Amino acid sequence: MSRVLCQLEDITDGEGRGFEMDGGGDDIFVVRRGERAHGYVNVCPHAASPLDWVENQFMNIDKSHIMCATHGAEFRIEDGFCVQGPCRGKSLAPVAVTVRDGHVVLD
Repeated sequence: MSRVLCQLEDITDGEGRGFEMDGGGDDIFVVRRGERAHGYVNVCPHAASPLDWVENQFMNIDKSHIMCATHGAEFRIEDGFCVQGPCRGKSLAPVAVTVRDGHVVLD
């Protein structure tokens, strides 16, 4: 069953937003890149900790990559692949999200 998380415009382009999941699952976050949304489980594959120390701060300074606040690993926005840091070559766990009628929807 699909679940609407928010309106796309609620996420600033080039930024991310975290969401708490019901049922004891891991929290997730969504990064907006233009009219697209990319979702991931909020767990670093190296440290097994949340990526954000400050709520909803998932991006590096120039907004080009998702960044783990614990150790600075950087991940591509489009596929969550780690391009820099101690977990280089690993990936964030993807979460299926789509944009429908201006809403970010968890599939």
